[in-house]
Amino acid sequence: MAKQKFERKKPHVNVGTIGHVDHGKTTLTAAITKTLATRGLAQFVAFDQIDRAPEERERGITIATAHVE
Repeated sequence: MAKQKFERKKPHVNVGTIGHVDHGKTTLTAAITKTLATRGLAQFVAFDQIDRAPEERERGITIATAHVE
């Protein structure tokens, strides 16, 4: 049985952020989702939802990677 061809129905962009501690990577990610959400192109993901792990919240840093759509 042949695979069905995947049809992309909306624009798709991968954005990676790399930077020093406290330089705004998580804030930028939240701002991007907020901007896209106001245009109906994405779901808003708040800052505290990106930094979910207890260690991240306790230390105020992002340790693991996060994937938001």
